[in-house]
Amino acid sequence: MFKRIILILITFLYSCGQIINKDNKPNFVFILADDLGYGELGVFGQKIIETPFLDQLAKDGMILTDHYSGSPVCAPARAVLMTGLHTGNSPIRGNGEWKERGDVWSFKAMFDDPNLEGQRPMPDSIITVASFLQSQGYKTGMIGKWGLGAPNTNSVPNKMGFDFFYGYNCQRQAHTLYPSHLWKNGERDILNNKIVNKGKLAQGLDPYMEESYQDYNQNDYAPTLMHNEALGFLDRNKNNNFFLYYASPIPHLPLQAPLKWVNYYREKFGKEEPYLGDDGYYPNISPMATYAAMISYLDQQVGEIVSKLKEIGQYENTLIIFTSDNGPTFKDQVDIEFFNSTGLFVNSKKTVKGSLNEGGLRVPSIASWPKKIKPGSKSDYPMTFYDYFATVSDILGEAPTNKIDGNSYYPSLMGEKQKMSSHLYWEFPAQGGQQAIRIDHWKGIRKNLFNGLSKIQLYNLKDDPKELNDLAETHPEVIEKMKRLMNESHSKPEINEFIIPVLDN
Repeated sequence: MFKRIILILITFLYSCGQIINKDNKPNFVFILADDLGYGELGVFGQKIIETPFLDQLAKDGMILTDHYSGSPVCAPARAVLMTGLHTGNSPIRGNGEWKERGDVWSFKAMFDDPNLEGQRPMPDSIITVASFLQSQGYKTGMIGKWGLGAPNTNSVPNKMGFDFFYGYNCQRQAHTLYPSHLWKNGERDILNNKIVNKGKLAQGLDPYMEESYQDYNQNDYAPTLMHNEALGFLDRNKNNNFFLYYASPIPHLPLQAPLKWVNYYREKFGKEEPYLGDDGYYPNISPMATYAAMISYLDQQVGEIVSKLKEIGQYENTLIIFTSDNGPTFKDQVDIEFFNSTGLFVNSKKTVKGSLNEGGLRVPSIASWPKKIKPGSKSDYPMTFYDYFATVSDILGEAPTNKIDGNSYYPSLMGEKQKMSSHLYWEFPAQGGQQAIRIDHWKGIRKNLFNGLSKIQLYNLKDDPKELNDLAETHPEVIEKMKRLMNESHSKPEINEFIIPVLDN
């Protein structure tokens, strides 16, 4: 009789959507936007693009005002997040496209030969945050853009800690949102799309006619397919501890979005000049409306993830982090001045994606964990991608067995005043070679390192978030400390393409 009563009680709680995983460990959902600027969410000051679901997530949780990516571009940012190693130690420090394999930029060549897909791999010895969570009994899923190892390597999601993977293996493939295929675990999922070469709108087509752009809006829209798989992963694991890493490819170019949202913003913005395309991306008849549409569609998808967590009774037991892999694009087809994409920072092509300035590194970030995180709260504790591994392990009370560079920001999530760790560090072997460091409110940047060991530019972020006033001359003691910590933070990369020679002399 007693057992029957317990069974009835459990069934009742489950039907009410309130049951939690059997050992009461929290779930983890990490949602990563792609090239979303600090100022492109309503809760971060955006006035034009509508993001009601993310704004609500912030109202129900915490805004992380000083949260940084691990790098100003795709692949190294993701490597830092997965490994807990900053770009002074991470095996992946730039977007190395492994060009010696052949025609790696051709969609057709990659379709015919999957060995041309993917970026340079991480070493087999790498332990990711997903591997760590697997060892703790979690079901792990990766949806979206991987970019950390080609299909023929051991550095694919299913061999790097993920039980389930659906999405782009290769970040170059994500230069179309209507791709020929995605990957489901180790197999290609062939889609109902034709391969369309990038380039300018064909001669003879009227750039002001919708019909001229029909090749760039096809049948199977990858962000929708991947989103459905994310919802399915949550459904399948409602009775397990789970980790979902949801790396959306939007709003990264190309400009392709659901017509419903595009039309909404066309009506809001009015007629605009078409973007006629280039060697890297497709043409678009209404570029501003489409860019806004991509962000609002991503916002809608976040709302659906939250609804699914509530439906399966796991919302209150799930830590959700929403953020972006780096700052907004520098490409002309996105008007970052019109949208005020960097928010507090400078809307300049030289200080957004690809730059270690605040506009390239500091990203819009929200944390939600009902009954744990105080609704409507903020944290200005400086944190970054390589802190996530340490935070997850701190929450579980299980130290990782591998070396990581990060520090837990769990106390900040719980509303506790937290003293900053020694420093935050970045290096980037592109755009002239760059190195940056943050100590408390001080930010130091070195640029043009391929021309020699340049001077550190010093900014007081508390008074000067736009990084306009270089204070290096008046604070030599801060500069000396930064030099020492920069030297200590750097190790020589194993991949030659990521070497900045002056740092290893």
